[in-house]
Amino acid sequence: MLGAVLASAILSAWAAHPAVNFVVTAPGSTGTAAAFVAEVAIAFVLMTVILHVSNNPRLHNFTGLCASLLVMLYITFEAPISGMSMNPARSFASAVPARHWSDLWIYFTAPVIGMLAAAELYLRTRGAAHIACAKLHHENATRCIFCGKAAKNTNSTV
Repeated sequence: MLGAVLASAILSAWAAHPAVNFVVTAPGSTGTAAAFVAEVAIAFVLMTVILHVSNNPRLHNFTGLCASLLVMLYITFEAPISGMSMNPARSFASAVPARHWSDLWIYFTAPVIGMLAAAELYLRTRGAAHIACAKLHHENATRCIFCGKAAKNTNSTV
């Protein structure tokens, strides 16, 4: 317990350093409007790619790879514009110890707007019939709670 308190005190001092500033998510030098547009755009593109790849029977196994490649590109190229969040919890967790509340609204609204817009566009252009189950692995002994697909019979004697 004492070790945890000591480690917390030491790490807090490092995290508070002005060069790190608790790793707060903040708009870059291009400003708040650019950060908002960039956050909407990256959320929209990420959700669009995930929907198209995960709903394609030949590509669905690559959904995680595509998402991680996009996040890598976003961190590299988009982070200077908006701080690259897409995760309100991560932005909030950094804002609390830093007491940095300005522009936090961007990181709560932009990802939701971008992802909902992508989902709506996908639904309107592809139709509900082209939406696969959210569960990527049906090969188990449990009925799918999403689409209702029956459990695979895994009775075997060992």
